[in-house]
Amino acid sequence: MTFTRRLGPALAQPAHVSARRPALLIAVLCLSGIMAALVQTIIIPLIPLLPTILSTTPSDAAWAVTATLLAGAAIMPIAGRLGDMYGKRRILVISLAALAIGSAVCAASSTLVPMTTGRALQGLAMGIIPIGISIMRDELPAERFTAAIAVMSATLGVGGAVGLPVSAIISEYADWHVVFIVVAALALATLACVLAVVPESAVRSGGRFDYVGALGLALALLALLVPITKSGQWGWASPLTIALLVASLALFLGWGWYQMRARNPLVNLRISARPQVLFTNLASIAVGFGMFGMALIPPQVMMAPTDTGYGLGLTMTQTGLLLAPGGLIMLMCSPISARLIDRLGARITLVAGSTVIGLGYAVVMAVPMSILQITAANLIVSTGIGISYASMPSLIMGAVPNAETAAANSLNSLMRAIGTSTSSAVTSAVLAGMTVTVGVLEFPTIGAFRAAAAISLVASFAAIAFTLCVPRRPSRAYQPVN
Repeated sequence: MTFTRRLGPALAQPAHVSARRPALLIAVLCLSGIMAALVQTIIIPLIPLLPTILSTTPSDAAWAVTATLLAGAAIMPIAGRLGDMYGKRRILVISLAALAIGSAVCAASSTLVPMTTGRALQGLAMGIIPIGISIMRDELPAERFTAAIAVMSATLGVGGAVGLPVSAIISEYADWHVVFIVVAALALATLACVLAVVPESAVRSGGRFDYVGALGLALALLALLVPITKSGQWGWASPLTIALLVASLALFLGWGWYQMRARNPLVNLRISARPQVLFTNLASIAVGFGMFGMALIPPQVMMAPTDTGYGLGLTMTQTGLLLAPGGLIMLMCSPISARLIDRLGARITLVAGSTVIGLGYAVVMAVPMSILQITAANLIVSTGIGISYASMPSLIMGAVPNAETAAANSLNSLMRAIGTSTSSAVTSAVLAGMTVTVGVLEFPTIGAFRAAAAISLVASFAAIAFTLCVPRRPSRAYQPVN
């Protein structure tokens, strides 16, 4: 892998971190995770304006959201594998650099193509979270590891919640391009912290990078999400939609066949066949779906004009500030989830978290919509996400040998990313397919929002069902090696 070697010794040299300062390492890695999650939601307050500011249609403007999640879904296992092979700190630095470059491209954009390109580059930073967990595993003392993983998992929600008010306030009082300038500056600052604090792990794996597997996964995800995103425009029964969905299925089957036979696969699918890993990953898809549905629905309801019949007519700043506590709730749930895992087990904890998510979407579907209702639903779903996300790594790492935890964690991160990517595509398609015109702008109907909430509610039921299929204890053949 010559491109990493060309970066020079600066990236390869380990930074010195005293074993007496694990909290500093945790803080920097969590800051990196927050930056990765930030890019998912900074664009949410701009969604109603995207067709106008990018001179495109609402359906095409959805690509500015979906491109980030699609790139993130593809990069997670790739970044994990590259980190194992060439150094986790090195790939963490590259990921943050991609985030800064992508943000700069968005800041210089005023049309759809460069904006989508920049957003895709931002999505490459989503590999930061599984890499950060792997670095924690290599560097932290055992007594700090479980709590650190819970906090790192929560950064996905914290960063997402921070992105809403930051983007809203900047967009309301300054040009929307400033949002991406600020993110680029924060990414560079975080990059400097990583270079100063995070050491390069001596733990490396051998083998060659699976270029065929990486390309196959990217193509399969693209073939799946393009027709979902365009379903409102093309129609679910159109030949193009059906052809792409069939192609996606074929690509996934071919990719899986190749991964099972590759000497150094991108994703070790044999690990995923273990019941505790398999059903945890399926539950992760459903929980990821539920998480991003709440990122898309409340902001648009709150900012829609009252002339729509349901809109609350709030400003972007008001909306962001009302939704921001959701991120704090996720962070606060990390220690609570850790105690629940110790007392009840990770399996029951994940069931509880998924149940809370479903309750939040049931609140969204109540009549009529109000500020109190939407704010309460956001807090309830955020609580469920915080509990669920902290329990997933415990289930995964409790079912695989220590030598395989990196591969298993990357696969679980991919499953969550597929859930969020699919949620973005499905929810955007539902909202774009049922609209009402107010003045010169189109807004989703109240029925569209309730339909999107109902889909996320079903996803929470699916998460509960999959989690209940997780064995209470791994079979003897699957017991982790200590």
